[in-house]
Amino acid sequence: MTGELLPAGAAFDAIAESFDARFAPWRSVAAQRRAVRAELGVVFPEPARLLEIGGGTGEDAGWLVEQGHSVLLTDAAPAMAAVAARKLGCATEALAAEQLGLLADRGERFDGAFSNFAALNCVPDLAPVAQALGRLLRPGGRAVLVLFGTFCPGEWLTEAARGRFGSMFRRSARGDVPARLGGRHFTVRYHRAAAIAGAMAPWFEPRGAKAIGLCVPPSAAEPWISRHPHLLRAMEAADRALARPLAPLGDHVLYHFERRVE
Repeated sequence: MTGELLPAGAAFDAIAESFDARFAPWRSVAAQRRAVRAELGVVFPEPARLLEIGGGTGEDAGWLVEQGHSVLLTDAAPAMAAVAARKLGCATEALAAEQLGLLADRGERFDGAFSNFAALNCVPDLAPVAQALGRLLRPGGRAVLVLFGTFCPGEWLTEAARGRFGSMFRRSARGDVPARLGGRHFTVRYHRAAAIAGAMAPWFEPRGAKAIGLCVPPSAAEPWISRHPHLLRAMEAADRALARPLAPLGDHVLYHFERRVE
């Protein structure tokens, strides 16, 4: 990656070394990750060459490699990519989602692409990302993109329970929303489902969506929910039954696209 880091990349760069220690113990995060991985196992049943966008410290890339896939992990934060490389030994590259076209320029091609836990919510305009994926994925290739949901009752309840009433409906905001991490300021964008589909439409067909974290609460419920593993398991079971019919209500929403055959 060349040039100055984008604001989100700089924020995550600042916490890269402590990231796993901070989030790995949270059972809600692990539960949501299990739901995503269950879908990945269905979408990519055979070994494939995959591109991960915003892969962080490599938790999902490591699992995908264990399933027999070849993974190129990209992340806007060089320190995050460095941690992933140290942990996994798989290919990593410090590259923001907005810069994926550079991979296409040098002739890279993939069988599929994947992004988890709202990395793409740090991107204000998804159209260039979708265009790059259109160039990078082979015809018939799949893209699995997990972004924040924009209508999340779980967050309303969690924020209300904590008395943070001003944060209950922040996902209804349009445009850039201020965020802060590691002492660094950046913005996020709560992309609507129609906007995501519209950005992907020139190159991809939608193949479904499911809620990730419907009954399983958002990480704002930590550490309380981690102290109640039996309740969390019941919530996971409910999510498995309801995630597809109630996809728009998730803490995150998993969108599945297929590259059009030209």
